[in-house]
Amino acid sequence: MIDIAIIGAGPAGMTAAIYGRRAGLNVCVFEGELCGGQMVYTPEIENYPGTGKLSGAELALNMRAQMLDLGATLVEEKVTAVSETDGIYRITTWGGEYEARTLIIANGAKRRKLGVPGEEKYSGRGVSYCAVCDGSLYRGKTAVVVGGGNTAAEDAEYLANICAKVYLVHRRTELRAEKHLASAVLNNDKIEKILGAAVVSIIGDKKVTAIELDVGGERRTVDTDAVFVCVGLQPENGIFADVAELDAAGYIVAGADCKASRKGLFAAGDTRTTALRQVITAASDGAVAATNADRYIKENG
Repeated sequence: MIDIAIIGAGPAGMTAAIYGRRAGLNVCVFEGELCGGQMVYTPEIENYPGTGKLSGAELALNMRAQMLDLGATLVEEKVTAVSETDGIYRITTWGGEYEARTLIIANGAKRRKLGVPGEEKYSGRGVSYCAVCDGSLYRGKTAVVVGGGNTAAEDAEYLANICAKVYLVHRRTELRAEKHLASAVLNNDKIEKILGAAVVSIIGDKKVTAIELDVGGERRTVDTDAVFVCVGLQPENGIFADVAELDAAGYIVAGADCKASRKGLFAAGDTRTTALRQVITAASDGAVAATNADRYIKENG
C-alpha cells in the first residue's frame, strides 16, 4: 500500500514527493511523459529564488535527482483511470493497478490550442507548441508566435536568436507579459509585432506556408515556415471527474491548503483553481499538499 500516490512529476509533484519522503512516507510518483512538465520547455528561469538563471530542463533534472535520491518511486507510465472506495485510492496505468491511502493530483496543464482550420492538419509540420523543442528546425527561416503572455514573449525572444524573421501575433493591443519580457520583445528589431489580430487559419501544402489573420476587420496573410502557439494552458482532468470536483474551466477545485473534494485527496500546481501558475507556486503547492497528506495519514491511522 502506497502512503502518498502523486500523479504528475512537474514542480508540484516532485516537491510533494520530496516532502513526503522527508516525512518518512512511502511515496510513488506517476508520470507518463517527461519529469518537469511545462517547466522543461522554458528556456530560462530567472524568478526561482536561489538558482540565478538556469533552464527549466536543468531545474527539472535537479528536482528529479533530489526526489529519487530521497527514495521516492517513479513509475513512468500514463495514468488512465482513478477511483476511490472506502478511503483507498486506486490508480490504473498502462502497466497495472496501484492502491494508495492518499492521492495528490499534480498533473499540471497542457498548452491550449487555437482551434482554427489548419492547426491540426499541420501539427508537427510547421505548427508547434514548444519553441525550445522545435525552434532549431527553423534556423534562418521565418516563424510566427501567437500569444501575448510570458511564454509567447520568451518564445519570440528565443526564436529571434535562431530565425531570420519572427512575427508576434496577439489578439489584444497590448502584451500581457511581465514588463521586462514585454519590453524586450517590443525593443527587438527582429520581432515584428502584429497586435489586435486574430488568427483565422493556418495555410500550407505539405507543411505550413502562411498564416491568415484578421487585423481590425481586414484580412492579412503572413508568409511563414512555422507557427508557434502560446495562448495559455488547459487542464486535462477528465479522468478525475468521478473523484474530484472540477470548475467550469476543468480545473480541480482546491484552495490554498490543496485539499480537494474528498478526504485524502489533494490537488497541487497548475491543475487546481489558483490565481497564479508559476514554478514557485507549484512547488509551494507540492509542499503544502504533502504536508497535509502526512497529517491526514497520522490522524486516520
